[in-house]
Amino acid sequence: MDGYEAEAGLSGHCLCGAVRWRAKAAPRNVHHCHCSMCRRWTGAAFATLVWFGRTEIVWEGEAPAIHRSSPIALRSHCARCGTPLALAYDARDDIALTAGSLDDPARVTPRLNYGVEGRLPWSDAERDLPGRPTHERW
Repeated sequence: MDGYEAEAGLSGHCLCGAVRWRAKAAPRNVHHCHCSMCRRWTGAAFATLVWFGRTEIVWEGEAPAIHRSSPIALRSHCARCGTPLALAYDARDDIALTAGSLDDPARVTPRLNYGVEGRLPWSDAERDLPGRPTHERW
């Protein structure tokens, strides 16, 4: 996606530092997701997700714990501290890392609001971004 060329070399970790990751390429996309699954996963009004190719992420330290959150996706977190880390759909070759786990989250800029049908009425964060409804179904 245009605008991310200068953002290669991103890295991140969980709250306790047991699980670390680094990206070998620039993100493909960055967006806020307002769907109920992402809200429950992060415990926040929305999740900000930074998308990479699965082969572009290197896990370091402890491996993240994996949870099948739906029939179509896996979510990862630190088994020690519980930090939400990654979302991966079965049928896609990319993976989303949580912007909250980034070492330097100011290096990414969301370009879209996704899952807008689930947006909370009091959430005004970046309302001027384009919006799309959730298209994943099971």
